[in-house]
Amino acid sequence: MGRKILLEHINVPGINSYDVYRSKGGYASVEKAIKTMKPEDITEEVKKSGLRGRGGAGFPTGMKWSFLAKPEGKPRYLVCNADESEPGTFKDRYLMEHIPHILIEGMITSSYALGVNTAYIYIRGEYFYLVRILEKAIAEAYANGWLGKNILGSDFNLDLYVHPGAGAYICGEETALLESLEGKRGNPRIKPPFPAVAGLYGCPTVVNNVETIATVGPIVNMGGDEYAKIGVGRSTGTKLISASGHIKKPGVYEIEMGVTVEDFIYSDEYCGGILNDKKLKAVVAGGSSVPILPAHLILNTANGEKRLMTYESLSDGGFATGTMLGSGGFIVMDESTNIVKNLFTFTRFYRHESCGQCSPCREGTAWMEKILAKILGGKGEEKDVDLLWDVQRRIEGNTICPLGDAAAWPVASAIRHFRNEFEDFVRNPANQQDIKYYFHCNNIDSAAAYSSI
Repeated sequence: MGRKILLEHINVPGINSYDVYRSKGGYASVEKAIKTMKPEDITEEVKKSGLRGRGGAGFPTGMKWSFLAKPEGKPRYLVCNADESEPGTFKDRYLMEHIPHILIEGMITSSYALGVNTAYIYIRGEYFYLVRILEKAIAEAYANGWLGKNILGSDFNLDLYVHPGAGAYICGEETALLESLEGKRGNPRIKPPFPAVAGLYGCPTVVNNVETIATVGPIVNMGGDEYAKIGVGRSTGTKLISASGHIKKPGVYEIEMGVTVEDFIYSDEYCGGILNDKKLKAVVAGGSSVPILPAHLILNTANGEKRLMTYESLSDGGFATGTMLGSGGFIVMDESTNIVKNLFTFTRFYRHESCGQCSPCREGTAWMEKILAKILGGKGEEKDVDLLWDVQRRIEGNTICPLGDAAAWPVASAIRHFRNEFEDFVRNPANQQDIKYYFHCNNIDSAAAYSSI
């Protein structure tokens, strides 16, 4: 069994309550930090740990913290990104629902390290039931002296608030999140300035993912060097993986970085193998926005080495033969999966969620959806596959935020690795016999979808 850090006590009855969480060592990192450490010491421990952002980008957390500006007369803010809108990702929801105090503890310890006196948890609108769970945990923390004024008799004060969004994928991007938190439309900002210099209300701000912040407490407790011993190379520690798709045991798993992809899919400790013992066809390893890989590349690198569940191993070979660990939304597809239909679902999502601020994304995602609908609807031509490739190429790298890239990468990788399936739809009418039913089940007006192509 791999080591568990965040989910060590997840199955303890009542662990979502303060008393049980406290009895299992909860809030020890706050005590240690406030009573025995300077704020800069905590940042140093996070640097030593090698912790990287668990929301998808994988940027070193301690380094991000060290960029936080410290101007005189301006407050600093910590914002937890609990928007988790990435299709295929649900590990933050699992953590907040079952063990909310681990996030609250991480928020307090991190705020002390950053010199923050007001912090926010920005949570996606569809997670509204979690707002009550978090607010209950926050109330318990206030009642027991972990939040408020003069925490543990020190001069450290902290107020913590939960702010629900309105269900916009774009608000998972940190600057769009800050715009929404300020009461504005959630459009991404042009950077620089970065949030560390001018974030919430124009003040220095750190935005971190739920899992990232929850990991800070254990790092302070065990020490950064000890945490860094877990994992492989620069992929240190453990990672929560949301496993779904054609597997026997879907769910949230905490893995030590370095587990092979093959073991993760087939071992009984994790996914338990492919559903109905079918063959593996492809995997989306880090949520819908990362490139899809066929079975032979997801189990092995281009050099034939075993692919590992690490940032470096999954990205080995670039997007030609690799992908990204991303947010850990691990979607497994068996041999029955139709890649073109799957891609159409992803593309519809990104077209719907584009904020419309950048024309390559606003227009490009709509065109990709229409082209795919045309191909699926039996109206496709061979040149449409090349047109689809050309459209995604013009989106990637040409937008303010990464949503454009997130929409383009699945299209590029699907064509790169499964071009024959696109061409089959064009050449073989038999492949289109169930498309009317598919459109009907997904409430799509097929005629309108591709009428303007």
